[in-house]
This record gives sequence, structure tokens and C-alpha cells, in this order.
Amino acid sequence: MNTILVTATEESTGKTAVALALARLAQERGLSVGYMKPKGTRLQSNVGKTLDEDPMLARELLGLDAEMHELEPIVYSPTFIQQAIRGRENPDELRDQVRESFDSLAEGHDLMIVEGGGKLTTGGIVELTDPDVAELLDAEVLLISHYRNGSDIDDLLAAVNDVGDRLDGVLFNTVENANFDPLDTDVVPFLEGRNVPVLGVIPRQQELAGVTVGDLATELNADVLTAADTDAFVERFLVGAMSGDKALRHLRRTKDAALVTGGDRPDLQTVALEAPGVKCLILTGGFRPPGAIIGKAEEKGVPILLVQGDTLTAIERAEDVVRSGRTRDEETVERMRELLHDHADVDALLGDGEFGMTDDTEADDEGE
Repeated sequence: MNTILVTATEESTGKTAVALALARLAQERGLSVGYMKPKGTRLQSNVGKTLDEDPMLARELLGLDAEMHELEPIVYSPTFIQQAIRGRENPDELRDQVRESFDSLAEGHDLMIVEGGGKLTTGGIVELTDPDVAELLDAEVLLISHYRNGSDIDDLLAAVNDVGDRLDGVLFNTVENANFDPLDTDVVPFLEGRNVPVLGVIPRQQELAGVTVGDLATELNADVLTAADTDAFVERFLVGAMSGDKALRHLRRTKDAALVTGGDRPDLQTVALEAPGVKCLILTGGFRPPGAIIGKAEEKGVPILLVQGDTLTAIERAEDVVRSGRTRDEETVERMRELLHDHADVDALLGDGEFGMTDDTEADDEGE
């Protein structure tokens, strides 16, 4: 049996989508695949009573017959972290717990996919960073990274050093078109010259990077005040707390954004409707804007979402929705499966040859 730990240099790099897509690709090759996320980090309460959504999705998509406490042995909540800082969590006992769950989950499988928690260094408080987990479970490591500029390579090399000899390779995810040439001509040769294999470069897909205005409205439990189309994608948020003139200069430089401001700021709302990069307005405090604002928004095709809470709460919730994106549903996992197939060395990712023949090899043998 082989074990692959999928981790990342930072949060929100697409670990869940990559991990589950990789598992699906392995299943297509006839492998029996298990899954585990030792540190549950995507929690909806400080005490961790709500389980991480990623193992729940994995259990559903991979058809696993496993208990959640095994798939996610450590609920890495803020309360857990505080208890660990106070010395009330025993690292040795936690390691034994992770190993015991892993051994149970791995039984009968050809391949285990282990998803890291948050980022590479998450878990250091209890001596269970992702490199620690890889050592504990004898796993090879797939390291996911963004690439926006050259400074990202500093972080990547530091992560590579932490992983050490267990590194299987690096996968660059959500790469903008403008960054493909620098990666191909400069970065990849540089890394491979340092014996850091690059196993794929996945292009950025807007449907994976943001959420639609309609999805956002649902998640925020917002009232949609306009009849405008809600299919536009939102990737970032701006807080409207400045004067109209200053706001317009700033808003004109943004794209795929939502402006979050009080419903009692018609001056700012009017300015935002003139900025082509603003895809919707999120008005807080339950204050309904004047009819003229609603009319102009419909004329411009810009939806207005009305929420009852305050601006800070709305921003925090909205950013969480976009940060999570649509990486937690079957459609997105399938899209990532296609992207890995087209843009990554799947044979190298899955260690082709260690598990048996691929479908193509079997077909060739039959043809002979």
C-alpha cells in the first residue's frame, strides 16, 4: 500500500479538490482508495462540535464506510489549540490516536490519501505538522503552491526543506495565464535544478476561484432586492467606509468584487454602480436603499443583497464563503479531476507501476 499526503504552503490552495480528485483518478485505475484528514480544521464552531466538511465530502464521494472520528481523529478547533498551549493535550497520545485511526482506515486499500490541515505548519503546537504526519504514516508528500510572483518560491523552498526526502513533487494550482510563461521558462527549470520535481501546473478557473452572487446570497441569507442576473462571480470584497470620490477611484481599479456597506449610504452605493468591476452590492444593517438606487442597479445589471447583520459580520462570513469557494462539492472535484488529467503527471502522482497496470496498459496487452 502507498500513502500520499496532500499539503500546501498556505491555506486556500485547493487541497481538498486536489486530494479527492486524485483519489477519484486512482479509483478509475482500479485501485481501492482510502482517505483521512488527521487534523480537522474547517470547523463551524470554536469548540469543534461541528465536524470538518472535507472528510464528510470524502466519505460521500469515495463511497467510504468509515466513522467520522476515524476520518478526523483530531478536531483542531480554537478550543483545542488553547488547551494544547496550556499543556492539556499530550502529543504522544495524539500521535497514537492518529496512527490507530490510520491503520484501521488503511486496511484493505491499495492507496491512502491523507489531506493536510490548513497549511504545512498547522499542528506544530502538538508536534503534528504535516511533515510530522508524513513521517508518522510513512507517506509521500504532494506539495501544492500558488504562484503569483517570484517571492512565492521562497515559501515553497522553505516548505520543501521541511518535507525533506518524503517529497513526491510540487503542484502549482490556480495559476493565472500571465504567469504560465515565467513558470515554464524560469521557475520549473530552477526548481528541477534543485531536485524539486514539478508534477503539474493547473490553470486558474474562475468557477473554482470564486462564488456566484446567487450562491453568496444564499450563504448570507440575504434578500435580493433587484431582478438583475446573479450568475456573476465574486472573488473579493471591499468595505465601503470612505467618501464617494475616493471610493470611485479605488473601485475603478478592482474587478470581480462585491462592495459591502451600510444600507444607509446611498452616496457610496451610487458611486459603486459606476464601477464595472463591482459585481454586486451587499448592504448591511437591514436598511433598504432608496428606490432610485434599486432602479439604477437593475439598469446596470448589478444585484443588491440586503443582510440584517452588521458590516464586520457580513464581511467575515462572505470572505469565508469565497475562501472555501466551491471546492466542497462533487462538481468541483470532477472539474479538478479533469484538470489534473490534462495538466499534471498523474502517473507520477499516483506512483504508476507500484500498484499495477493502468487502464491503457491493460488495453495494450489485450491488443497484443
